[in-house]
Amino acid sequence: MSASIRRVNRVQCANCTCSPGLLSRTNRRSSMMVKQIHLQRRGSPSGGSSRPDSRRSSGIWTLDASSLCAPDTKEINTSKRLQALREVMAENGVAVYIVPSEDQHHSEYVSAADQRRAFISGFQGSAGVAIITRDVTSMNEIPDGLAALSTDARYFNQATNELDFNWLLLKQGAPGQPSWEEWTVDQAMQLARDSGDKINIGVDPKLISISLYEKFKSVIASKKKSGVFVELVPVNENLVDKIWNSFEDPSPKPCDIIKSLDDKYTGQSIEEKIDAVLDLLKTTCKANGLIVSSLDDIAWLLNLRGSDIDYNPVFYSHLIISDDRKITLFADNDRFDTKVQDAMAANNITVLPYTNFWLSLVPISKEFYMSNRKLLISKNTSWEVIRQLKCPFHQINTSPIADLKAIKNPVELEGAKRAHLKDGRAIIKFLSWLENELVINNELVDEIEADNVLTSYRKVEESFQGLLFATISATGANAAVVHYKPEKGLCSVIDPSKIYLVDTGAQFLDGTTDTTRTVHFTEPTQEQKDNYTLVLKGNLALGDLKFPEETYGFFIDSIARQFLWSKALDYGHGTGHGVGAFLNVHEGPIGISPRSNFNVLKEGNLISNEPGYYEDGAYGIRIENVMFVKSTGSEYNGKKFFEFETVTRVPYCHKLINRLLLTAHEIQLINNYHKVIWEEISPSFTKGSLEYNWLKRETSSIV
Repeated sequence: MSASIRRVNRVQCANCTCSPGLLSRTNRRSSMMVKQIHLQRRGSPSGGSSRPDSRRSSGIWTLDASSLCAPDTKEINTSKRLQALREVMAENGVAVYIVPSEDQHHSEYVSAADQRRAFISGFQGSAGVAIITRDVTSMNEIPDGLAALSTDARYFNQATNELDFNWLLLKQGAPGQPSWEEWTVDQAMQLARDSGDKINIGVDPKLISISLYEKFKSVIASKKKSGVFVELVPVNENLVDKIWNSFEDPSPKPCDIIKSLDDKYTGQSIEEKIDAVLDLLKTTCKANGLIVSSLDDIAWLLNLRGSDIDYNPVFYSHLIISDDRKITLFADNDRFDTKVQDAMAANNITVLPYTNFWLSLVPISKEFYMSNRKLLISKNTSWEVIRQLKCPFHQINTSPIADLKAIKNPVELEGAKRAHLKDGRAIIKFLSWLENELVINNELVDEIEADNVLTSYRKVEESFQGLLFATISATGANAAVVHYKPEKGLCSVIDPSKIYLVDTGAQFLDGTTDTTRTVHFTEPTQEQKDNYTLVLKGNLALGDLKFPEETYGFFIDSIARQFLWSKALDYGHGTGHGVGAFLNVHEGPIGISPRSNFNVLKEGNLISNEPGYYEDGAYGIRIENVMFVKSTGSEYNGKKFFEFETVTRVPYCHKLINRLLLTAHEIQLINNYHKVIWEEISPSFTKGSLEYNWLKRETSSIV
């Protein structure tokens, strides 16, 4: 249905302006919500709740209809926002405006102050780009135009739910769908033909990478027609920022302290890491200097951690390093603790204010030009950087820091093991508690409360620093949404007769964890058991794989998909991503995916293993372990052979396994894995306790 004729029924709610996206989502869940409204349960058959943080007074839990419009649920109607944006587009001579998801560091997850795409579109997913057009021929008082949101298969359902009637959804990678770059250029070309004028496509040059800028230019060139003029132009003052404060209060500036991470967790000193980077610059890159804007690269290199972006222990910064060991860090040094100040001074690192980076590029690049020295930049660096440089530079796909960071040293790998042991203990406590609440106590637990209880178990673990991302706590059909995010007042009560999926991670000083488990608390259907087992077989096959060096992730992606493929089934996301060491959840330059833009797997890489299957509107299945690459000790024709070691310590779901679909070897793999979990975790539980008995049952042998 076209945007021009689409009708949306609107309902008036007290004290809010619910978007159609919210209304449609609410309507789809209405049958579940009706069961929650004015619902009172007194006590439980077992005589009380065992929840660790009970908030129910006298065994009564009441949820009334007002929670449908909970104050902390951020829902918008974008009409006036788009109108305001088109007005400032006109003032700046822009007919098409691109709003990326990224910040100027091209981070996957961004702070509230950088969530411009979410502000203008209402879509809260972490990946996507918004494109807004302005009809330059329109004489209407309110500017006309189109608005489109492009995202990938992980977010199709979420975007459909969250976008209001103003927006078109461009399904990135779907058959017959243009890329968002093609769609944008096509719109600009049409505007140019209609108006007879040159059409400018505007974007904040700090927010798109060099590689994306070059790709966009090539799309324009490929569609160029005689007499039609379209150009991608930089708009230095971000247009979304110009209107944002008219609709929402500005986000506060980060003020938390930036701290040093002890060498007992990093395994290398700052000096050792700088030496390694300089060695790569000289021997491999043949360059004299490097510009670094990736926040996790800087945090890793300097053994520093911050909290400027939720769930990511990084801080806003840029860094320039040269082969004469001259290093300049652009960061807010008024937030350094004493240890950080001492560490920077000890390593001769000059610290300048964060905002000085853009002003410093011209003089620094002129120094490189005068001394005939080559500067290195990553293709993920901002377009604005090369616009400011006054010296020759060379582009590389991956920063040498990212290459080094991806290879975990023995200390980091031991830290990953400790972190997953702690996190496994917390998840086991949580799953045993949740099953007991739902099945034995017959209690009502919603997805948010379950998440809160899991977090409470994590908090008691030593060196816990926070969550890795907003936990995906999903029951039934919600589990089919790959990046589902439960919202207070809109989430579902967990139904024990349906599949429950929890995708969850934590930050410990020791390392970063990322685990997904799919469970069933009563009697799953045969279809659910069969599909779970197909996913499990893929997880086992990949985890058990031995492979030669120089193997890319896309070589082995099909290992995890083969059993689903045999039944004409598949999943729409990658199979594995790199994992940081008390850093980001998704860490390049490695991955296991059909895409071929990842580096070869190397010894010491820490990576996830997460095949899945999703039955839209019914249930979702995903099983995720974290594992690292290690040597088998074997070689063939001079090539080393590698294998994976899994560090995740949470059992698979017995009830969902169809043993008839498993080979003897797969059963042995499961039994061996469960035996390790039992031996490592059960001693920390009181014998006969709820979690002890649950773990004993779930790690029992499959025969």
